[in-house]
Amino acid sequence: MKRDFLHIDDLTAGEIRQILELARDLKARFARREHFRPFANRSLAMIFAKPSARTRVSFETGFAWMGGHAVYLSPQDIEIGKREAVKDVARVLSRYNDLIVARLFAHANIRELAEYATVPVVNALTDYNHPCQVMADIFTIWEVRGRLDDLKVTYVGDGNNMVHSWLRLAARLPLHFVCACPEGYLPEAATVEQARATGLSRIEILHDPRAAVDQADVVYTDVWASMGRKHETEARQRAFQGFQVNEALMAATGRDSLFMHCLPAERGLETTDGVMESPASIVFQQAENRLHMQNAIMLTLAGNP
Repeated sequence: MKRDFLHIDDLTAGEIRQILELARDLKARFARREHFRPFANRSLAMIFAKPSARTRVSFETGFAWMGGHAVYLSPQDIEIGKREAVKDVARVLSRYNDLIVARLFAHANIRELAEYATVPVVNALTDYNHPCQVMADIFTIWEVRGRLDDLKVTYVGDGNNMVHSWLRLAARLPLHFVCACPEGYLPEAATVEQARATGLSRIEILHDPRAAVDQADVVYTDVWASMGRKHETEARQRAFQGFQVNEALMAATGRDSLFMHCLPAERGLETTDGVMESPASIVFQQAENRLHMQNAIMLTLAGNP
């Protein structure tokens, strides 16, 4: 039976931990430039309604290292859900390729793609969530801290797809997750309640960034206006005054906290150049780990061929 990766909680807690171990092994192999070809003679279709440098390069590089061939489909090549029905795209690409990766706007499209595809589908981001990113994030935290217990993560900014991803992770692994956002920029209420209903993690939604970061192990942020929201930039800059992750906010944690950002960063807005370049920043280790984590996810979905 084929498996898809559309949400972090498509995996059990045990599977998440197994994939963390696999990503660590793959990262070491990649660093040694080992000959590793589990995807030899296989192909990956990459549907990009939203362009992205990191996502494209990490998937293409990773799949090539594992012996496969990745086919990039730009917004101009395939207007999914517009020029052609999603279910038609799913069935055609399944006949050409062994896996499908999709970076889309509408979350309904990734669900439909997975429903009709006969090969595994990986969610490389939708407006609702970004499960590959949060898997790379938790892998990076585990790599740096050496453990995941007693973990407090404070996200400062818009209640966007990254917050939904962290909330869904909190339904699988125990942690203290705090989202500090302005009124009117809250995460989806149903996703918050879903995470709280498991009783596994402590979930807080606050509007005071300084209170939110107190004793945080990790302070995390993202752009204030995501792709598709750039027309709201000026209004959001006004609404997010006081939510910048700067040196003063990092000092307010009261401990040696780590700083994370899923990139691209708009330095001077949601964070400062000083924080990005500080010893607390593990942003570029986090970015590198997208490649290794995505490799581990693809191998897992394919049954470690």
